[in-house]
Amino acid sequence: MAPRAAQAPPLQALLLLLLLLALPQASRGNQGKVNFREKEKQVLDQILGPGRYDARIRPSGVNGTDGPAIVRVNLFVRSIATISDIKMEYSVQLTFREQWLDERLKFNDFGGKIKYLTLTDANRVWMPDLFFSNEKEGHFHNIIMPNVYIRIFPYGSVLYSIRISLTLSCPMNLKLYPLDRQVCSLRMASYGWTTDDLVFLWKDGDPVQVVKNLHLPRFTLEKFLTDYCNSKTNTGEYSCLKVDLLFKREFSYYLIQIYIPCCMLVIVSWVSFWLDQNAIPARVSLGVTTLLTMATQTSGINASLPPVSYTKAIDVWTGVCLTFVFGALLEFALVNYASRSDMHRENMKKQRRQCEMEHAASLEASADLLEDGATTFAMKPLVRHPGDALALDAKARQCEIHMQPKRDNCCRTWLSKFPTRSKRIDVISRITFPLVFALFNLVYWSTYLFRDDERE
Repeated sequence: MAPRAAQAPPLQALLLLLLLLALPQASRGNQGKVNFREKEKQVLDQILGPGRYDARIRPSGVNGTDGPAIVRVNLFVRSIATISDIKMEYSVQLTFREQWLDERLKFNDFGGKIKYLTLTDANRVWMPDLFFSNEKEGHFHNIIMPNVYIRIFPYGSVLYSIRISLTLSCPMNLKLYPLDRQVCSLRMASYGWTTDDLVFLWKDGDPVQVVKNLHLPRFTLEKFLTDYCNSKTNTGEYSCLKVDLLFKREFSYYLIQIYIPCCMLVIVSWVSFWLDQNAIPARVSLGVTTLLTMATQTSGINASLPPVSYTKAIDVWTGVCLTFVFGALLEFALVNYASRSDMHRENMKKQRRQCEMEHAASLEASADLLEDGATTFAMKPLVRHPGDALALDAKARQCEIHMQPKRDNCCRTWLSKFPTRSKRIDVISRITFPLVFALFNLVYWSTYLFRDDERE
C-alpha cells in the first residue's frame, strides 16, 4: 500500500502543470479581441473633441468646394389626425429626416467593423436651420426617450431623424363643398442661410412615404406631389421644399347627413297638397314645422363651416330646398285665399239666382194682371222692309260664329273636372313642385359632379 500512496503526488503535480500552461493561452486569447464600443468612444472623442470640431461652421460644398452645403430631405407620414374646415388647418405626425455630408466627421471604420456612430445630442454637430413655414403648432415626442437620433457614417455623411407632430395651415376653396378636393401643403424652408450657403433637395427615389393603413374620417388621400418653393427677399434667396397632399372629401357622409334629410323635408312639405283645403290647422302646422326644421338644418351646416364670401355648393342646395318648403307654405296661403274667393263667388251666384227667381215671379204676377184687366197693347209693325231682313240674317250669322263652342285641349278638359280654383291650385302643385325639384336635381348634380375642381 505504501508504494501506491507515493505515486499519487506526481499525478496531481502533472495536472497542475497542465492547468498552469492553459491559463496563459486563454488570457492571450482574450487580449486578442477588440472592444469596438470602446473604439467608438475614442473615435467620437477624436472627431468631436475640444478644439477639433466647431458646430457653428457649416460644412463645405460638394467635393470640399466653397459651394453651398447640400441637405437632402425625406419624410415618412405616420398619421393625419384631423382636417378642420372651420379653422382651415390639419394635424400630421411624421418622421422627418435630413442627410448631408460633413467631411470633418470622417473616421476610420476599422475594416467595416464600425458602420456608424450614434448621437442623441444635436448640439454636438452642425444642423441645418430648417423650419416649417406654414406651421401653427408643433412639438417633439419624448416618450419614453426623446425620439431623435443622429448617425455619423465613416465617410462623413450625417443622418438626422426626429419624430414630430405639427398643426399646419391649409387654405381651402370651399366653392364645391362637399363635392370638393383640397390641397394641403407642407412647406420647409431655410431660416437664415441663403442658397449661397445652404440648399435643400428632395432625396432621390421616394422622398415622401405614407403609412399604408392611413385612415381619415371624412377624407381620402388621393396623391401627393413634391416640389420646390424657393423665395426671394431683399436679403437673398432662400431654399424651400414643399409637398402637396391632395385630399378628396368622402361624399357618403354628407349624402346621409345632409342631402337625403333635406330631400325628405321637401317631400314631406308636399303632403300639404293632398290634404283637404279646409284642414287649415294640419296644413299650417305641417308647413311651419318643415320650414323650421329646414332652417335648423341649414344653420347647423353653416355652423361647421367658416364664413366665406362666396357661395358654396351646399348653400345652393339648402337654399333651394328652403325655397321649396317655403313655397309649399305660400301655396297653402294661395289655396286658402282661392277657397274663400270661391265661397264668395258661390254666395254671389246664389244671391243672383234668388234675385232672378224673385224677378221672374214678379214678372209672372204682372203678366197675370195684364191678362185680366188690360185693354190696350202696344202694337208692333206687321210690315217689314227688305233691308231689315238682310240685317237680321247678318246678325244671326255673327251670333252663330261667336256662339261656336271653343275647342278644349287636354289640360282644360282635365282641369274642368275640378270646379273650384282652390282645388285646381292643389292639383297643379302636386305635379309642378315634384317636376321642378327633379329638374333642379338634374341640373345640380350634373353641374357639380362633372365640374373640375379648380383652385383660384
